[in-house]
Amino acid sequence: MFLARPFGEPAHEVIDPTDAQGVVWLDLIEPNSDQLERANRIAGMKIPTRDQLDEIESSSRHYKRGDIVYLSMPMVDRNDLEDVTALPIGIVLAPDKIITIRYADYNAFDIVGRDIAEWKKDEPRPSAPEILMILLEAIVNRIADVIEALGRDLDVISRKVFAADQPRKRARTAEMLRETLRRLGHSGDLTSYIRDSLLALDRTGHFLGDNTEYMMPAPLSARMKIVARDVLSLNDASAQTWNKIQFLLDATLGFISIEQNDGMKLLTVVSFVGITPTLIAGVYGMNFKTMPELDWHYGYYYCLGLMMLSILVPLVIFWRRGWFGAR
Repeated sequence: MFLARPFGEPAHEVIDPTDAQGVVWLDLIEPNSDQLERANRIAGMKIPTRDQLDEIESSSRHYKRGDIVYLSMPMVDRNDLEDVTALPIGIVLAPDKIITIRYADYNAFDIVGRDIAEWKKDEPRPSAPEILMILLEAIVNRIADVIEALGRDLDVISRKVFAADQPRKRARTAEMLRETLRRLGHSGDLTSYIRDSLLALDRTGHFLGDNTEYMMPAPLSARMKIVARDVLSLNDASAQTWNKIQFLLDATLGFISIEQNDGMKLLTVVSFVGITPTLIAGVYGMNFKTMPELDWHYGYYYCLGLMMLSILVPLVIFWRRGWFGAR
């Protein structure tokens, strides 16, 4: 989709040059080859392809060609913990025009797009560099929202993992721990995407700061410094989030080990309790003629009682040690 986003009007599809005339912001959303070729022709500048946006070296993500600046960065977006998007976005900045290329419907772009469509006609219209700054601010705000939502999810997971002991079935506990590991895995992936996005924003800020002719007036430079500080604080927040994920992961694995140890204790109790009665039954099952209890009237009951006693005594010992049940 190749959209023009004029001020004070809804976005519309760009088919011919007249559709983009006087429009500062052109927005390419999941463009195909025909739309990229049309954008190249109408904008009069080279639009990077998806493969070019995916390149990771800094010289391919931030560079100038004449008076045109090319930027690209991986960007994270999230609808829920499992619906996470992390695809590259591209920005082409000319003195009088800005073109964005994205392969997902990022929320930050939609917010800025609605603001542009509702722009009042009597208000001064921002230039292309100002729109870039507005987009960067919206992206930073969106990443902050993602980190805050992730923090709330981790709080829920933490309360579930460290909930007070309640009588519940072992199968239910095992299912809860497996689900916790799965959620922590998704959280770790999301945090990794966040850190990649913040790193890309930081490098973009340094590149734009080193090319002051594109960050012209002092107010924009001041806003860029604020964005840089926000990125730094979000980096700290993401590092803290990563540490919390690691802590919860270690705790969950610890609880899994405890569950496994409890299972082994139960098997040990069952095995030990069954050994002595089996030994007694084996001794009195031998065919020796001179066994003292062979002709004893109470021998059968004595043998059964001895077997029961050999079962009860270990059970009492294990119970007092807290291996099973509640004292």
